[in-house]
Amino acid sequence: MERKPQLLIVDDEKTQREGLRAVLEDQYDVYLAEDVEAAISLLEMEPFDVLLTDYKMPKEDGLALILRAKSLSKPPVCILMTAYGSEDIAVEAMKHGADDYISKGGMLLEDLEKKIARALKIQNLEVENADLKRRLDKRFQLESIVGESPPMQQVLEIVNQVAPSMANILITGESGTGKELIAKAIHQLSPRAKNSMVTVHCAGLSPNLLESELFGHEKGAFTGAHERRIGRFEQANGGTIFLDEIGEIDGSTQIKLLRILGERTFERVGSSVTQKTDVRLVAATNKDLKKLVSEETFREDLYYRLRVVEIMLPPLRDRSIDIPALAQKFLQEFARQNGKKVNDYSPEALGLLTRFEWPGNVRELRAAVEHAVVFSTSSVVGVQDLPVALRQSELSGGGDDVRFGGALSVAQNERDLIIQALAKTNGNKTEAALLLGMSRRTLHRKIAKLGISG
Repeated sequence: MERKPQLLIVDDEKTQREGLRAVLEDQYDVYLAEDVEAAISLLEMEPFDVLLTDYKMPKEDGLALILRAKSLSKPPVCILMTAYGSEDIAVEAMKHGADDYISKGGMLLEDLEKKIARALKIQNLEVENADLKRRLDKRFQLESIVGESPPMQQVLEIVNQVAPSMANILITGESGTGKELIAKAIHQLSPRAKNSMVTVHCAGLSPNLLESELFGHEKGAFTGAHERRIGRFEQANGGTIFLDEIGEIDGSTQIKLLRILGERTFERVGSSVTQKTDVRLVAATNKDLKKLVSEETFREDLYYRLRVVEIMLPPLRDRSIDIPALAQKFLQEFARQNGKKVNDYSPEALGLLTRFEWPGNVRELRAAVEHAVVFSTSSVVGVQDLPVALRQSELSGGGDDVRFGGALSVAQNERDLIIQALAKTNGNKTEAALLLGMSRRTLHRKIAKLGISG
């Protein structure tokens, strides 16, 4: 026998909720609640398909209930009923996540049944689409990560092993190594992929703002808190929360994170009501957390809670075998974005990309390829299209201190650069011109102008 959809009716008027049950119980498995508190208790125990709630009720209204229902790992279809029908309420209901709206004044049961059926059909289509996307993401997530080198193969093997587990994961590595990409792969390959992955960049927020961002706040909790806000831990319920730059959080927030990891509970700022959440935590940092623990700026107990599994991402200089494939991937991406028919690198350009130290790692390589695509005037990226810092690093031997914008330009140091280029190429002006990103004719003219011998 096919399971009936489960319907929760919430209304403080007994005759109203009993009357609706009598009409709808043939099609639905109907539950009743007289207020928001009773409804929330039922929602936390049962996976309802539909929530049909009154707007005006004692203590809290139907909009607050809908907001809470939509934060569940499997939210129901939410339809708001009100005797105070107005466009303003309808708009507010949709903002809070309502799927539809119906006025109790003159409400036709046939219309209500149609609204419920239509909303359920839309939700089922969304679930099917999300399931298809999840299967496709699961198939292609790791394939989208370029990593043929042994260090990256080891990382991908660990990701495959730990993704299906419930373990908290700490991703470490230098800035620009792709920690968020690995976090997304872990989420997509996990049983939680049907729900959201919520990302919080901890370094960009003050302690007070970070606390509000993570845990939410009540209306009036502080100056500027004009309405209740649901925090990221509630938004991620049933899914994954990714805390980037976890080493930047203050001591007070560290204590609250410990509680969430241990008890799965927290309070919004300005509230004494305990909230529950079911999230998997993935954190990332480019700092040495063990050193921060020894300096007593990071809690040791939190460190070990976060570091159930540690994934250390290698810097790009330790996986140079991956650079050609990464460069080709970025080339295709930026050629498409810029509408340019650039599809390859000259051997010299690719060689320079491969030899560079990349202190900014994959992020810096990506920026260099975007620069090259923008400046390229043919289908093949040449050395002259690459950022000047790369060309200068080749002349100076590729020191670790070379970064984009960190060295003098050719115009500022022409004579020395030309002399270095000629020395590097044993006086071969064609090769020197290539290194400098100029034509042979231009090089000859500058040599004459600057009085360079040879």
